[in-house]
Amino acid sequence: MEGLKLEQRHGKARVRVGRVWKEANGRHLFVEWNVSISLLSDCLAAYTRADNSDIVATDTMKNTVYVKAKECKQPISVEDFAIVLGKHFTSFYPQVSSAIINIVEKPWERIYIDGQPHRHGFKLGSEKHTTEVTVKKSGSLQVISGIEGLAVLKTTQSGFEGFIRDKYTILPETRERMLATEISASWRYPFENLASVPAKQSYFMEKYTNVKKVLLDTFFGPTKEGVYSPSVQSTLYYMAKAVLARVSDVSSVKLKMPNIHFLPVNLSSKDNPVIVKFEDDVFLPTDEPHGSIEATLSRIQSKI
Repeated sequence: MEGLKLEQRHGKARVRVGRVWKEANGRHLFVEWNVSISLLSDCLAAYTRADNSDIVATDTMKNTVYVKAKECKQPISVEDFAIVLGKHFTSFYPQVSSAIINIVEKPWERIYIDGQPHRHGFKLGSEKHTTEVTVKKSGSLQVISGIEGLAVLKTTQSGFEGFIRDKYTILPETRERMLATEISASWRYPFENLASVPAKQSYFMEKYTNVKKVLLDTFFGPTKEGVYSPSVQSTLYYMAKAVLARVSDVSSVKLKMPNIHFLPVNLSSKDNPVIVKFEDDVFLPTDEPHGSIEATLSRIQSKI
């Protein structure tokens, strides 16, 4: 391969697995995961000499997901399960130097009947819990958690003023509009190796719940008066800043918040100039096109 450089990885994508844990009192716990695996390994011969002797078959990766799910005797977070898989692939196969594990958890929620939790009944929720975990053979580690599809809306306390106006601008300024978005959030933990991961079984689930609460509290504000949003950018920044302030184990947070528009409805005709007059009450919901806003906020690490 003189004069050439080959960079490669291979894996198995979208391995779906459901796992039930049954407690002695008859209560069941259930998760559904979509697992993707990517391995960095020394299998160049497969590319250059048609020699497959160092390849971990992707079908083997798929089977490994089911085996490791079976071996988890207690409920486990997506982050912890990703770490289990990453440790296995980097320790079991000498040629594998790194494993990148992505998992999306489908949001099954326990059903309540007459105010009481059902022992084995679940309904599908909305936002999804995600993770990307990178494990290296050396033991170094990177853990990123996230939320996808967290749809939120408030009917007032939002505006947009003072933006650049030029010959193409027709958008009016306003201090009264709806604000709707579908939040995608990801945050990185400061752990740098496997030994530094907290042993507490519920650690990652607690952090996920905490981050989601901070995001929602900051977006909506107090229950009665709310909080004014001068722009999606401003709200995004204060949400990210609040996460770093209130969840000390998060080293950086990335937010994507498309501005999903609800357009005022005014209807008129030649014969009737006011069929419907907009009074902050009737809107046309749209999702295309939409504004696209994203940013990452990180702690500045001291070099002292």
